[in-house]
Amino acid sequence: MEEKKPISHFVAGLIIAAILIIYTTLLNYMGLFQNQSLGWLGYFIMIGGLVLFVNLYGKAKNNQATFGNLFSYGFKATSIITLIMIVYIVIFFIAFPEFKDKIVETAREGMEKQDNMTDDQIDQGMEMFERNFILFTGGGALFMYLVLGAIGSLIGAAITKKQPRSPFDQQSI
Repeated sequence: MEEKKPISHFVAGLIIAAILIIYTTLLNYMGLFQNQSLGWLGYFIMIGGLVLFVNLYGKAKNNQATFGNLFSYGFKATSIITLIMIVYIVIFFIAFPEFKDKIVETAREGMEKQDNMTDDQIDQGMEMFERNFILFTGGGALFMYLVLGAIGSLIGAAITKKQPRSPFDQQSI
């Protein structure tokens, strides 16, 4: 049985990132970005996409890829997704500062509802948050996408069928 040419991790990352960008942009322009359940759906899209592409990669390798090879493929795609999404987030908030203002306003309302901080503490916290908004947003996105990508890659590598080769069947390089 001959090996099919697998989709590269770069292309897989680009496809998943494009879907996430479209989804995120739609949420923002429909005013649904504050709905947490729809926000989590984006993360499930990423995990599902990674599982799908890792599985397709394993099938293209005639199910003879190891767990490590499959996980590596998924995590390489994750790194592409993460880089693209961080660049997208930074450009989006620079180009459309009104969305940043809405997020800052929502954060202030959340802090005021907690009733465990004084107005001065809230003002200081919000001033720091606004000053470092891009850093916090980019850092948070970096962490979330890498963690969720690792989870998606692990799931994909675990559920992909594997048929190990016999050491006697291996060809010399």
